[in-house]
Amino acid sequence: MTRTLTVGYQGEPGAYSEEALHAFFPQTEAVAFRTLRHVFHRVADGTVDLALVPVENSQAGSVLETYDLMLEYRVLVVGEVALQVDHCLLGLPDSDRTALRRVLSHPQALAQCEAFVVREGLEPVPVYDTAGAARQVKAEARPDQAAIASRRAADLYGLALIADRIQTIQENVTRFFLISRRGPSRPRPPLVRRRRLGWKTSLVCAVRNEPGALFSLLRCFAEAGVNLSKLESRPRRDPPWEYVFHLDLDGRRSDKPVGASLRAAKTVTTFLQVLGTYPRALPAAVPPPRRRRRAKPS
Repeated sequence: MTRTLTVGYQGEPGAYSEEALHAFFPQTEAVAFRTLRHVFHRVADGTVDLALVPVENSQAGSVLETYDLMLEYRVLVVGEVALQVDHCLLGLPDSDRTALRRVLSHPQALAQCEAFVVREGLEPVPVYDTAGAARQVKAEARPDQAAIASRRAADLYGLALIADRIQTIQENVTRFFLISRRGPSRPRPPLVRRRRLGWKTSLVCAVRNEPGALFSLLRCFAEAGVNLSKLESRPRRDPPWEYVFHLDLDGRRSDKPVGASLRAAKTVTTFLQVLGTYPRALPAAVPPPRRRRRAKPS
């Protein structure tokens, strides 16, 4: 009999990470942890087989803690999924919208709904999780506060749906990484059934603190014809005032252009670690068409 894989996520039941997990990996067992550090630690020590962690939102940008923890725990990225996130304003069943003064949610959700929060004249109160905010609103039963969370959270915690799709930009997509511990005994990740959109490779590296060092790194990919779909810099904890760079490349590590670019990059970096190669979750950005040069008059 095949054992059911356990997949960790950050937050309470009803969190968007749990929603993504159920949507893309329905045959797995979801395990909730309070913080992202708990999630990474339990993947590393084998308490759970895998974890689904948010890495980037199309509106609020990168989840920086995820990037820092990926480097600290040296996990392996084995998959990527993308979820359309629709935020809702949730309150007590008998709440009066005009009496609301405070709104609780995760800082990322508050940022994604900033225009709505300002328009409604609400005080944003950051908490550790969207579903946790819904649970807190229900437990405290204050008529002046609401939560920004999912429809599922409203059902789970017995809250009323006051307003839906309140995100500032309606096309609000969050990318998640499916991560695993490294080593030969790591579990085989579940498959995601979706149309093929190509492959991506993620890596983290550092360069010398000298003029032209980053240019030399980027030239490795340009000369190999490899497209960079993401470049993120993060402070390096040791030594201070040094930085690491997270890059997403189009293609698989086994592809000749990607392999050649990585070999070249190793010669101009102080360290380089491939975080993983995985099927792409979102379509690649289409470059703008080149302008045709006008013929010079004879």
